[in-house]
Amino acid sequence: MGISAAKRLFAALLVSSIGLLSACGGGTSSSTEGKGGPSAAPAEPAADYAELSPDQLAEKIKAEGAIVSYGMPDTWANYEEIWKTFTEKYGITHTDTDMSSAEELAKFEAEKDKPVADVGDVGITFGPTGKSRSILTAHKNKYWGEIPDWAKDPEGYWCSEYTGSISFIVNTKKVTNVPKSFADLLKPEYKGKVSIDDPMRSAQAKAGVLAAAFSRGGDEANIQPGIDFFKELFQAGNYKPLEVNIANVQKGEIAVGIIWDFNSLNWKDQLHMDELTVVIPTDGSVTIPYVAVINKYAPHPYAAKAFNDFLFSDEAQIAYAKGFARPIRNVKLPDEVAKKLLPDSAYTASKTIKDYAKWDETASKAIPALWEEQVLPEQK
Repeated sequence: MGISAAKRLFAALLVSSIGLLSACGGGTSSSTEGKGGPSAAPAEPAADYAELSPDQLAEKIKAEGAIVSYGMPDTWANYEEIWKTFTEKYGITHTDTDMSSAEELAKFEAEKDKPVADVGDVGITFGPTGKSRSILTAHKNKYWGEIPDWAKDPEGYWCSEYTGSISFIVNTKKVTNVPKSFADLLKPEYKGKVSIDDPMRSAQAKAGVLAAAFSRGGDEANIQPGIDFFKELFQAGNYKPLEVNIANVQKGEIAVGIIWDFNSLNWKDQLHMDELTVVIPTDGSVTIPYVAVINKYAPHPYAAKAFNDFLFSDEAQIAYAKGFARPIRNVKLPDEVAKKLLPDSAYTASKTIKDYAKWDETASKAIPALWEEQVLPEQK
């Protein structure tokens, strides 16, 4: 999962999706310079991992010397701190190549005879896809019992580390009243002031359509209410065709943007703009997980499994929260971290997806087709 539009959707679901939150581009980002090149054959699967003492495991990981990831760059969800903590603990190096969820799985498969990457972070719909293609390793992390059933594969092939929810980022210098719901966005006072990325391409925007559908009684199997909402928004002239990114927010060109909460909260924190506020719509939103996966052919299998365990530890879950991604575990956050996030009560109307296979079909096929056929013709 990366920072490109496909991913960040809290993301490829997501983003997309959902990506959430979820996040992906091309490019390479490294915490350190990687050593340990591709192996010529599928790696030993570390079958004895669970039986090793901490000292024995540390020796195994140090001997591997490196861990390689796809779609987990330093700039996403505070991975810089997460990677730094993990690699320093074991004295190994880390390299990441940023890419979309779909690209991550494709690379796992294409490189199986000469594997490169050990782990990845993907939109939740890609977890079942990787499992069905037999390119992932099952591993139930040490905190498995604390993860909600909807956020993990029963056999351990994928598990959510954090979530993202659709929010509004609002510039109070551009609007008199802060909108609280999708219904509010249809009011005349928001004429030419509501922006969303292109749902034909962006996972984040597709999640925005799903959130609007939830606000009107729809869901992943019935996306038409969300399409109808945006059709009405366009008809009212309230839509402003502008990409919702940090640059446009900083320039004051975004009055109301529909984006992941971890993006909106992060940008508010980075920009130090007092006029920015973040709202989770009260009539409906969607919460989507990103999931951690381990490459079946990981060249550094001990490091891969140890890192997967680490992602669900209190330390890493708090680090995610520092990056404005909501931890999947109910960990106690330091006050200085918690105060930067929205309270749990803000998410009362946010729902999770029940059928991710259906959502995958809806996001990849139905939304792009319906947006082109029904929404775009209404643009003024």
